[in-house]
Amino acid sequence: MMRTFVRVAICSAIALNGMGFSASAQDKNVGCDGAVLLKAGRGGPCSALANTIAKLLNGPTVGRDHWGIAVTSMDGSAIYSLNEGQLFQPASNAKLFTTAAAMALLGPDTTFETKVVAKGVFTGNESLRGDLVLVGGGDANLSGREIPYVAPALRPKVEKGAPPLPEVNPLRYLEAMADQVAAAGLKVVNGDVVGDDSLFPWEPYPQDWSIDDAVWGYGAPVSALTINDNQIKVTVKPAVIAGEPATVVVDPGVPSYYTLDVSVTTSEKKSGSHVQMERALGSKVLRVYGTIALDSEPDEEEVAIHDPAEYAAMALKGMLEARGIVVTGKARAQHRIPTEAQGFLARMKESTQEQAIVSGGLEGGSCLSTPPLEGRERTLATHRSSTLLEDVVVTNKVSQNLHAELWLHHLGKRVWCSKGSTVEGARLVRAFLEHAGVDKDDFVFFDGSGLSGHDLVTPRATARLLQYATTQPWFAGWKNSLPIGGEDGSLISRFGKAPLKDHVFAKTGTLGEARALSGYLECASGRTVIFSIMVGNHLPGISDDREAMDKIAAAIASAN
Repeated sequence: MMRTFVRVAICSAIALNGMGFSASAQDKNVGCDGAVLLKAGRGGPCSALANTIAKLLNGPTVGRDHWGIAVTSMDGSAIYSLNEGQLFQPASNAKLFTTAAAMALLGPDTTFETKVVAKGVFTGNESLRGDLVLVGGGDANLSGREIPYVAPALRPKVEKGAPPLPEVNPLRYLEAMADQVAAAGLKVVNGDVVGDDSLFPWEPYPQDWSIDDAVWGYGAPVSALTINDNQIKVTVKPAVIAGEPATVVVDPGVPSYYTLDVSVTTSEKKSGSHVQMERALGSKVLRVYGTIALDSEPDEEEVAIHDPAEYAAMALKGMLEARGIVVTGKARAQHRIPTEAQGFLARMKESTQEQAIVSGGLEGGSCLSTPPLEGRERTLATHRSSTLLEDVVVTNKVSQNLHAELWLHHLGKRVWCSKGSTVEGARLVRAFLEHAGVDKDDFVFFDGSGLSGHDLVTPRATARLLQYATTQPWFAGWKNSLPIGGEDGSLISRFGKAPLKDHVFAKTGTLGEARALSGYLECASGRTVIFSIMVGNHLPGISDDREAMDKIAAAIASAN
């Protein structure tokens, strides 16, 4: 792939082809910046829009980046393009593809059930000889999160000087299930408390997730038994005297899960906060070290839970014991270990029934129902999740990686009743996109969230998905899940002024030196257009490419 340096007002198609640009198609002309525009109604190849974008991409800090842009009308007619057929890392733009497939193939009203099941022999209702099993159903929101999502402008305001609103217990649903178990009359468990996430294979990290990401909440391991987004909040507060140890608080606090190795000192005022957290892969020792100034605000970090199913079992065991239930065994996890030895790409080619599922509607091939209980099993507690649509809103608004991965596994479970693996979900997403008219060579996804460095997609594939979605019955709900410029989600601090405030509906994406922004843009004329802007290989540690991206969106809105 050739990296193109954009120049202003080069109108010769021959010259552009010599620089590596594609020759013009039958219904298109090559634009001033190497872009492609429709012949009719756009002011010719040297249009104002093409010139404006060329100037924006000619700056010293963005001109050496790799840019791709596709702009179309809502019916898919081309308006403008630059490197639209070249591959880019989508980052969190991958969530557009995953959530659209989930809406189409699982259905917006789908819900999932988490259960506490007694497996063994009862003496009356009070004594169980066997294990008490917390069975994960792939619910993404066993947490303190507010569902449905509420835009910041609509959330309750706290008056100055008033106490903060009380925090919601992040383990509230687990507490409620512990209450149900106690209400059933159980007094003794002569066995273990088991966290069972075997609904999906134990594939905590998709291919090419960075080892650095595994420490943090945004890189939390994927599990069918997800608790509090599989993360804990670690808060470091300065002491009242310089030189004294800082205070470290973990929430929710499940005793004995992580061992804290703390060496954080309170430093003098105005010296800043310099706190670091480390956890070796596979370790349950969390090292917290550094300094925090006397006048610093608390340092809050979301740290990933190493094994969510084990953590959930430990939390539930503690809750049962707090309610007077004796547990003689331990808390442990139950995983389903994958056995497939072939690589990801080889398994992607094994497709057999995905196209039939995509074409067969919501009923064909569905494997979402919970298997029936065996003879010596008794359900003591249940919790029903919020709807798929409500969580798709959360997933896209706040760009929640873990939730997108769960949707991918649910998609895999739809086709392969006994599996639900990452690759099977990716195969169904591929079938869905081909059904939607996206070129099979315009994308490859190794995960559902875009955190994998192997993910690739073209701007035109993204624009095509966005256009296809407009024709579907689930479109209105899905569009409403996208962040709104200047209002909410990951666009709350972008497009905050007229004329773009409240007129950009788009998914952001950031991963290393890649960035993306794709969605719908309400233009100056009142028409709505589809756009996808992607950039790769920008300089580390700068945001000039994001600023250029936002100016390009403004130019598109002004020109249309």
